[in-house]
Amino acid sequence: MADLSGEREGVWVLRRQLMGMLVARGSVALLFGVVALVWPAVTAPALALLFGLYALGDGLALLTGSCRREGDATHRVAHAAGGVLGIAAGLVAVAWPGATARALGTLIGAWAVTTGVAEICAAVRFRREVRHEWALFLAGAASVVAGVLLWARPDAGATAVAEVIGGYALVTGALVLSAAHRLRGTAPAPRPAHHARHAHHARRV
Repeated sequence: MADLSGEREGVWVLRRQLMGMLVARGSVALLFGVVALVWPAVTAPALALLFGLYALGDGLALLTGSCRREGDATHRVAHAAGGVLGIAAGLVAVAWPGATARALGTLIGAWAVTTGVAEICAAVRFRREVRHEWALFLAGAASVVAGVLLWARPDAGATAVAEVIGGYALVTGALVLSAAHRLRGTAPAPRPAHHARHAHHARRV
């Protein structure tokens, strides 16, 4: 019984950490998507700064999630790699404000495809912890599609890039927050053993 209780507690801790990371990533994505879409005449330097801040926030959330003790080492390494990639892409975008829309689209496209593949892998990995893992899967698919679109049209201007990446961020943010909400609803905290013993003793009295 002790081993079962410890396993349930470990699963709950893992779910809480995953939920926190998803909420952070979804919130950052939604904020970036709104700003990118309501700025119709965005310039390449401004878009680079916006994307840089977004990628930094997303990368930090992933890197923080990789520091948890629970979960398998493979998934922690994948989160750490995604976090480092996001931070690196963000730093490059912020430090290179004079980048052309073509170069920026290529950078964002590479980041989106890599992030999308990581999301799909997470959906497969957490299919037992998250009953509605399709939300994470769709978020990853949307990221991959956005990256491919940016690669297919490298000559698109800053406004077109902002529309693609902004729309992707809104869809992804909504799906990731939905996954976090469903994860919260399907992960009730296990009842501590000492509370259960206390309740049993009270009933006997």
